[in-house]
Amino acid sequence: MSKEGNHSNDNVVGSDYHIPVLCNEVIEGLNIKPDGVYVDCTFGGGGHSRGILEKLGKNGRLIAFDQDADAINNLPKDDRITFIPENFRHLQRFLRLHKVTQVDGLLADLGVSSHQFDEGDRGFSIRFDGPMDMRMDNRQLLTAANVIANYSESELHKLFEKYGEVSNSKTLAKHIVYTRKQVQVQTILQFKSMIEPVVKGNPNKYLAQVFQALRIEVNAEMEVLKEMLLQLNEVIKPGGRAAIITFHSLEDRLAKQFFKSGSFEEEVDDNPFIQTTKEQKWKLVNKKPITATELELKQNKRSRSAKLRVAERI
Repeated sequence: MSKEGNHSNDNVVGSDYHIPVLCNEVIEGLNIKPDGVYVDCTFGGGGHSRGILEKLGKNGRLIAFDQDADAINNLPKDDRITFIPENFRHLQRFLRLHKVTQVDGLLADLGVSSHQFDEGDRGFSIRFDGPMDMRMDNRQLLTAANVIANYSESELHKLFEKYGEVSNSKTLAKHIVYTRKQVQVQTILQFKSMIEPVVKGNPNKYLAQVFQALRIEVNAEMEVLKEMLLQLNEVIKPGGRAAIITFHSLEDRLAKQFFKSGSFEEEVDDNPFIQTTKEQKWKLVNKKPITATELELKQNKRSRSAKLRVAERI
């Protein structure tokens, strides 16, 4: 997963590829030790990583993950950084391969990068024509076109409802399944034309919700986030911090629930006859999520939906 957004201060270096969202807030939240070991789960354009490197001393270390093949082109020439071209769901496995058991802090910026949105042939944006792709890792097989062509009506209904909060998700799913018998969809324009009869309300907002749902499904984003968060209990040292930037309520809810209970298990009503004390693994550094400043919002509208949660390992 890569990054979406902007920064609110010129002291932190960004790039044309991507300007990092809430960058100063992330650096402050991570409370970086000069000789610490840090992870950037979503390297992208490298803006957040550069901010972390500026705070590290010569013995500090940064490990950066990104499954997008384009991201490696943004790697700074710096011996303190190790780049891992893999999905951050494999966090612990690759840290161990690089002889790292625990780290002092970790960042995951879960948005799609400006670069990915602006490259029409990636299929992420409703603004361009291009293949219905939406893969963040081009090595994987499942594309948005595959989902449209092969998912059942109930599977499509569920993903549009859950991941896109599409108001007429049932009608949309039924329409796709009926129409695909006559029309094969390979491109964004073909798909937009296919669903045009059932678009409700503001077309741009509607399409954005539909595309978000497809992107989350193609990249298994919710499963990946859960897998990564569950590894943090072991990966982050006591006193170390995790900073998670989310861009929609589903992700934010997972981060919030994890930092509250250290898991995603539903809490059951306590039995008054059984005394159990649940071990608290995390404490919130900020009670409420941090959002972009007015200045940052002016500089980049993509930062408007960003929420940063920072928690410290107890």
